[in-house]
Amino acid sequence: MRTKKYNNKEHGEINMRKLYISIFVSLLLVAPNVFSQGVTKVGTTASAFLLIDPNPRATAMGSAYVSVANDASAMYWNPAGIASITSFDAVFVSSQWLAGLSYNYAGAVVSLGDFGNVGVNATFLRTDDMERTTVYSPEGTGEFFDAGSYAVGISYARFLTDQFSIGFNGKFINDRIYHSSASGFALDIGLLFDTRFYGLKLGMSIANFGTKMQIEGRDLIIQHDVDENNVGNDPNVNALWQTGKFDLPLMFRIGLSTDILNGLYNSNLIVSVDALHPSDDVEYVNVGGEYVFNNILFLRAGWKECFKKETEQSVTFGAGLKYNFGGIKVGFDFSYLYFHRLGDMKMFSVGLGM
Repeated sequence: MRTKKYNNKEHGEINMRKLYISIFVSLLLVAPNVFSQGVTKVGTTASAFLLIDPNPRATAMGSAYVSVANDASAMYWNPAGIASITSFDAVFVSSQWLAGLSYNYAGAVVSLGDFGNVGVNATFLRTDDMERTTVYSPEGTGEFFDAGSYAVGISYARFLTDQFSIGFNGKFINDRIYHSSASGFALDIGLLFDTRFYGLKLGMSIANFGTKMQIEGRDLIIQHDVDENNVGNDPNVNALWQTGKFDLPLMFRIGLSTDILNGLYNSNLIVSVDALHPSDDVEYVNVGGEYVFNNILFLRAGWKECFKKETEQSVTFGAGLKYNFGGIKVGFDFSYLYFHRLGDMKMFSVGLGM
């Protein structure tokens, strides 16, 4: 009987690979229970802008991207995905979001070789200027204000083995309106495993695990009569409204993807499926696909929030072009998202890579 012998290095790599796979599977099984709420908590979390999906490539694929993410926007989808960037990658996303809101995302990643990859990212959502109204001036006071939210983050990722990567994204978050605001911190964690079995990849991420948000500011200072029955006291004592503290919108994603054509006829056909468990909503599934010809032309389509009873979203599609200009890769991507009662939304991006 012939037995296969392993040297110490090979034996160690096999044990480490088994360990990483065990960690990956354990997190897949445990995380949904950790974030299970028992009841639906729609609209009960702060900083909802953190759930707006950036990158037209991803949104055109129905946002089924946690196991596909391999560009600078992976810092949002799955921080482990930036470990595959070999030199430099950047993406700039712009969209006129619903209700006239302006949404922008920017991210850049640089490789540090054996030390891993680091990246920075920023997300901005804001309204146009609005005129302030009061009970006594319902037609407007002539004073204008705006509202908005932003998040800035730093990411780090590296390969633990040649098939398994892990990544982290820490971010500062701020919501503001007029002279009041709320701030907090959050952490995103991602894992990505390339099985090398017919191009099958497995991805997982936990996003927005952080502090509570509470609105503070001078707009909460009011004039109050502490004793309305006493005519001799000061009726204009400064008082402060106390607002509640709200959780950030936790999001757990797991997904898998595979390349069906795998370069056949200079083509690739990536099919992906994600299952999502938000802390403030019910679970749902995203599905999508991307056809690539000669790594220049990209056609994408997907379906978002499958199996969700009450949803505004469904079909998505988009396209992209990429070309190499003297060693610099320039890409343009577009996506179209359909909202049943809220109309449609278009997203554009420009990507740079080396």
